[in-house]
Amino acid sequence: MDKRRLHREELKRLFFNLPPSITVRKEIIVEQECGHVEILSDGPDGYSSFKTNQGGDALDYAKDRMKEERYKKYKLIVK
Repeated sequence: MDKRRLHREELKRLFFNLPPSITVRKEIIVEQECGHVEILSDGPDGYSSFKTNQGGDALDYAKDRMKEERYKKYKLIVK
């Protein structure tokens, strides 16, 4: 029992000492069939997701968002 606990504690310590992920994901995802647009941001600063239903105007809505300064670095994905 003590060996198992020691091993578990060691794993937790090692896990929390891993360097943080530097992967950054910034996407505007358009699902044309259902008209959904999701604006997704994930990286060292945290995770954020916003999803809206724009119907037949989903692609136009996404293109308008990409013109805004804060979304210029986002990748447009159309499904």
